[in-house]
Amino acid sequence: MTTSPTPASPACPASPTSVGPGPVRAGRPASGALVGLALGDALGFPTEFNDVPSILAKCGPWRSMELPAPAFVTDDTQMTLALARALWRAGDGTLLDPARTLAPVRDEFVAWYRSPDNDRAPGRTCLTACALLETGTGPWQDASQVHSKGCGANMRVVPVGLLSGLDDERRAGLAQAQGALTHGHPTALAASDLTAHAVRLLAHGADPTGLVGRLRSYAFENRTRYHEHWLGDLWQRAGDASPEDFIARGWDECSAVLDRLRDALRDPSPETDPCLVTGEGWIAEEALATALLCFLLFPGDPLTALRRAACTSGDSDSIACLTGAFAGAHLGADVWPAAWVDRLEHRDELLAFGALWDA
Repeated sequence: MTTSPTPASPACPASPTSVGPGPVRAGRPASGALVGLALGDALGFPTEFNDVPSILAKCGPWRSMELPAPAFVTDDTQMTLALARALWRAGDGTLLDPARTLAPVRDEFVAWYRSPDNDRAPGRTCLTACALLETGTGPWQDASQVHSKGCGANMRVVPVGLLSGLDDERRAGLAQAQGALTHGHPTALAASDLTAHAVRLLAHGADPTGLVGRLRSYAFENRTRYHEHWLGDLWQRAGDASPEDFIARGWDECSAVLDRLRDALRDPSPETDPCLVTGEGWIAEEALATALLCFLLFPGDPLTALRRAACTSGDSDSIACLTGAFAGAHLGADVWPAAWVDRLEHRDELLAFGALWDA
């Protein structure tokens, strides 16, 4: 899909004066999650790489931050859509397996890498791995960056949590494998799995107050479960003694940051930069935890959650995009203002995939 060029550092605009043609349909968790992801991405785009005082100086009080117009997205939404296209090409979720799924994912990631619109400060790991995926003749594991656990692995995984027809085993394996195509560190795999699982739980009505506990239990239950059917011999490239030792490293790091999140929610401080509590979000487990913190501080107020996520000292666009996905999966599509949705880059494609998976 052709998109317009974007300025390298978009400015925070004044409040809009016009309203678009109307809101998206209510009660659609997949549409809500995908639109929320893109809204958070676009809201956090102007604030990434800024500290909080600089953001406040540029955008004013964080609780009244406005979405840029037009609302350009970053590589976070671009790669989410690349994964969505690949899953659509692969077919019904009940039929997905590595042979059927990973080839189109690889193709779509390479197409993103080659796109002229890939100019939104993409992550180095994604660029390196996609270049190898394009030129390599061997298995995809040869391209995977096994020492990188950047948030590029899980900022794009939301479609896996929304896709219908996937059983738990397929969902976990696919979530980890799509991350591993670029980020092969076990923590990137575990964080991708947890992110997709959180989206799935929220889309199916899970109570946000119990979400962290359920994610901690999931991490404990899966600590030594290596999805060899999906990951192949990836673990051997990292130097661990066994596949169980490899994946346990990732789950242990994710469990540690979930413990920090649990502790933070016992005494919440909405005015404190969330990055000071659960990390700046440049790495996968911290992006997950800090996005969850922003969502869980305001589980019934998604715009405030997005604004809090965008006004952070870390990887603001990735934190805000995951915050928006969690809020949209929980509350549905109608929570997002029409005036914001209508200015979104890729709006039509996001809504099309949302409608497909909501159906």
